[in-house]
Amino acid sequence: MIVKNQEYQKSVFLSSSNSMVSSMYEWSNSVVEFFKLRAANDNLSEENTALKNQIINLQNKLSTLQPEVSDSIHFRIPPEMEFQFISAKVINSSTNKLQNYITLNKGEQDGIKIDMGVICDEGVVGIVKTASKRFSVVIPLLNPKIEINCKFKRNNYSGGLIWSGEDYRYANLTDIARHVELALGDTLITSGLTSTFPEGIPVGTIEDFKIKESDAYYNIKVKLAVNFRTLSHVKVINYLNYKEQKEIEKKSEE
Repeated sequence: MIVKNQEYQKSVFLSSSNSMVSSMYEWSNSVVEFFKLRAANDNLSEENTALKNQIINLQNKLSTLQPEVSDSIHFRIPPEMEFQFISAKVINSSTNKLQNYITLNKGEQDGIKIDMGVICDEGVVGIVKTASKRFSVVIPLLNPKIEINCKFKRNNYSGGLIWSGEDYRYANLTDIARHVELALGDTLITSGLTSTFPEGIPVGTIEDFKIKESDAYYNIKVKLAVNFRTLSHVKVINYLNYKEQKEIEKKSEE
């Protein structure tokens, strides 16, 4: 009755109620936006992957542009550079086990096959171990079952990267002889010596290195480029000439 019959009290009440309703709407919109953000991130990842495929195709063509005759242009992309990316989302993963695995929401129907390399915007993630129709499982760098061949960006010396099973942030680089010059912070990239990863993808940086007088090789600690605790979206590498390369390598071994 007081609010209804007194103008001042009515204005105070309406002002307070409007403020309360506005706060509730703001909180409600924030909740809705939070759930919409996940879908937006998924769409953004798909768009980024499509753009990356286009950029790679154009870069390959530009880098291999050669005049065949005086009035024509011939494109010849090196076979090891013929690859595309398949975007995928991480739906399950672990970092605290000796043998960690990552599950993706894409599978064979999306073009994913066993032995395909997996990366993200930061660098190398791992290799596809198994794939079903709609899902796939990746062996990440945080698993001693795989060894990634990588090299120093500044001098091309290569070695194998293996996880020690201790800290998800670090791995060990092997087979680097004592005559190789090293420095803290040196960048490691994929060597391109395997069909799993093209050359030049970031792997990590030198965190520490030691060598004894009697040792022939360094003991090198590498800080991984990828933060596996926050990994949410990845790109699976589809090397278009994988089958042909494997077949001819198998024939040469026979």
